Amino acid sequence: MKNLGVTTIETQQKLEIIKRILDEKKAENVEILDVTGRTLLADYFVICSGTSNTHIKAIADGLVVDGKQAGLRKDHAEGYSEAKWVLVDYGDIVVHIFAREEREYYDIESLWKETASKLERDTQ
Repeated sequence: MKNLGVTTIETQQKLEIIKRILDEKKAENVEILDVTGRTLLADYFVICSGTSNTHIKAIADGLVVDGKQAGLRKDHAEGYSEAKWVLVDYGDIVVHIFAREEREYYDIESLWKETASKLERDTQ
């Protein structure tokens, strides 16, 4: 769809592009969390790991550069200089690229899964 000369990519298309880039950059343990309706932050969190600071930066660079060529427009990115936890925000999709230690420590997958379970129990 077109909007004021800017191409808008649907969420599922963005997700496919992101998954392809993460695969090409050899991101590890890619997990996609559907957080639709659970937060105003995004519809999906994509979480992955890199093997080193250099690898994490390469993954982030791939998302920004290759993603832009594929039509993705990031809203925000942070954490690049330290490359322990890089966040790339595409509005409806937020990508978290972790060093292994940080991913284990923060364990955001478990936090969001717990929240989802609690919300499901509360609505029953």
